[in-house]
Amino acid sequence: MTDAPNAPIDITDAALLRIKELLSARGKASYGIRIGLKTKGCTGLSYAIEYADAKNPFDEEIVKDGIHILLDPKVIMFILGTTMDFVEDKIKSGFTFENPNEKGRCGCGKSFHV
Repeated sequence: MTDAPNAPIDITDAALLRIKELLSARGKASYGIRIGLKTKGCTGLSYAIEYADAKNPFDEEIVKDGIHILLDPKVIMFILGTTMDFVEDKIKSGFTFENPNEKGRCGCGKSFHV
């Protein structure tokens, strides 16, 4: 468990605020969120965020401002150094990921490869 700047992924204040809002609106108690990767899209991988009701034995855990962010251990090497942000404008809103390990993205922006 870490609340340090050396965490495998950086969560911006905007992303953390949105995570808090989502957890609060869920309607049931949650341990936190889990970030992983799924095989999907044109180039292979896409980010997956889900509610976490419990910590799995091998999850990497980041605690930031009291919020538990779990990372699937199988994806750590693919997302190391990534910054997760939440962006909202007049047209769309959502979580964004700046990943230094990405070698390319598909044209639609839904998937990437490393």
